[in-house]
This record gives sequence, structure tokens and C-alpha cells, in this order.
Amino acid sequence: MIDSNSILLFVTDAPKSASFYAQLLGLEPIEYSPTFAMLMLPSGLALGLWGKAGVEPAPTAAGGGCDLGFKVATADIVDTLHAEWQGKGTTILFPPTDLDFGRSFVAADPDGHRLRVYNVAEN
Repeated sequence: MIDSNSILLFVTDAPKSASFYAQLLGLEPIEYSPTFAMLMLPSGLALGLWGKAGVEPAPTAAGGGCDLGFKVATADIVDTLHAEWQGKGTTILFPPTDLDFGRSFVAADPDGHRLRVYNVAEN
């Protein structure tokens, strides 16, 4: 069986993206080079930031084609993180909103990758 334990985002500038995510998430990279950085999220998922200029085969899609989700326990935490991320200068694409599954907002990283913070409402 293969375990899915990492996601790789192709980025324009790996050090810049590493700095963005380190500041946003309060995590330092566990691996770092001029073309690659890896952060370990509290869930155990590894987030790789790979400079797309050196990727083979070359990526053909730009950021924004999917969401990287960050599930939180309550709607209040969604609002708190929105305020914190906005205060750090993060681009907000979609403000905190109650949707059919729960409360959510969407931000973007420097390459346009969508970061969705959400909670799941109890029925």
C-alpha cells in the first residue's frame, strides 16, 4: 500500500514561498535548498515547495486549480485565522462565509495556490 503523506506545490521562487509559509503557519522548513523547501504540517502532511524551473517533466498548470485545505475545529477559529492572515498581508480571495458544509475563507500564496481554511458544521 502507498501512503500519501506529502503534497508538492510548484512555485516560482522556493525561498520566497518557504518564507511565506513559515510566517503564515509558524513553521520552519525541515528541508531547505535554493530550489526546494519542505514543511511538516501538524497533521503529518508534508508540504513541499519546488521551484518549477527545475521540475521534470515541467508542470503545465498554474496555481489556483485546487485548494489546499486547512480544517479547524470551529467557525470562530476560521474568523481568527482570517484576521491573522490578513494582518500578515496575505491575499484574501474569499472572506469568511457560511457555506453549506461550514464556515470558510480562501487565501492565496505568492503563486496563486488557493489556501482554504474551513470548519465542518455539525448537523
